[in-house]
Amino acid sequence: MGYCCDLLFITTLACQIADCLNENELSILAADLELLSDSLSAIAARRSISNTCTNIPLNTTECSDEADEIC
Repeated sequence: MGYCCDLLFITTLACQIADCLNENELSILAADLELLSDSLSAIAARRSISNTCTNIPLNTTECSDEADEIC
């Protein structure tokens, strides 16, 4: 239940922001934040894949099929 505080905070923040913006501004902000979220998710995924590839020992001749597909 520890994550409920985060959800409550984010919902409260959204309500406060929405009270300060008109419909057009709110729509634009929502679209921009969605783009930001998608971009951050893509960056996190690429970092994860990059870290997987950099952790493969260089002196081995065997590489797993999974690592080959990722790298």
